Amino acid sequence: MTALISAELLRLRTTRSVWLLLGAAQVLIVVGISGVMLDRDDAGSPAVQQAAVAHIGLVSLFTLVLGIMAVAGEYRHRTITDTYLTVPRRGRVVAAKLVVSTGAGLVFGLVTALFALVVSAVWLAGRGFSLDAGAGGLWLTIAGGVAWNAAFAALGVGVGALITNQIGAIAAALAWLALVEGLVARLVGDAGQWLPFALGSALDRLPTAVDGPPQWLAGLALTGYAAVFVLAGAATTLRRDVT
Repeated sequence: MTALISAELLRLRTTRSVWLLLGAAQVLIVVGISGVMLDRDDAGSPAVQQAAVAHIGLVSLFTLVLGIMAVAGEYRHRTITDTYLTVPRRGRVVAAKLVVSTGAGLVFGLVTALFALVVSAVWLAGRGFSLDAGAGGLWLTIAGGVAWNAAFAALGVGVGALITNQIGAIAAALAWLALVEGLVARLVGDAGQWLPFALGSALDRLPTAVDGPPQWLAGLALTGYAAVFVLAGAATTLRRDVT
């Protein structure tokens, strides 16, 4: 298992798209925080600062793609057959990808959190304010955003194992988050707060999630989604012909 994890880490470090995703995530942070700071006159208030750093959670869109690529990318580049011939126990391969991708999602979240704090501090200083580092809500939002990144990376591994076409898997996942979940939420009413993106918003304490479940419960439910998708993807992988 250690060798599998090492191989996955090597693949992750040497894949250019991973670094492009990390760079794009920081661009999102700059744009998002700048939008909040320019739109509000009370930039020094804890609520505004919390809304600014909450963009950390939105980076989970990139970690979701990262998790999908970890599995579906091998099918796209036709390396999956060699992988399974080298390690016939496919469950171990999926497990290694899950561990490494979740860890990468965590790193994405931590790097983004640090960058978000720096960008926020620079904006606040420019407007005559300072970052309220003693605000508990700020750190809860940061912790939730980092956890959201890790959870969506794990979820991506499950999606990639279920839908092995990389472009199809990414398109389906992003379509769900951008359009389908909103439509489903309208149909199911209050139950919509238990859908994946809504749970992530509650975990990240986004202002749009004020009526969602408490942060700890949102994290638990999102972990449950990831577990279901990974188990379903692993079960499908065991039966799939990859030749």
